[in-house]
Amino acid sequence: MIPETADPGQEGSTGFDAWRALQKATDKKRADILADVVGHPKGMPSVEELDYMNPPLSDDAIRRHLRTLESVGVVREREFETGERLRDYPYKFYELTEDARDLFDRNGLFPEEAWKRQYLAVEKTPRIREIEEMPRP
Repeated sequence: MIPETADPGQEGSTGFDAWRALQKATDKKRADILADVVGHPKGMPSVEELDYMNPPLSDDAIRRHLRTLESVGVVREREFETGERLRDYPYKFYELTEDARDLFDRNGLFPEEAWKRQYLAVEKTPRIREIEEMPRP
């Protein structure tokens, strides 16, 4: 059941459908991915980082879930231009949209501080720590 504050089916000026966004975002696997997007120190993880944080999922599965979330306006892909990319490092990253953050805040979902603490508590490999520190587009 969707909380009344979500305004199910209501679309804003951007065409964001809160009902569809919540339906897609609350799937267990996508919710785990979103928690890691929210908890990421820069709020914009790469698929490699999400893959590390979600070992049961393949990178292909993560990409499929991200495409689903992108299709309903929950996340957006950001990428470095061709000339700005670093060899052997990710160049695509994913962040929450403003519409999604507003929707989640209104419904008490994915609280940023809690997920940042959780994300920081996970032990990371040197490679993942290095990717976390790299600049984002």
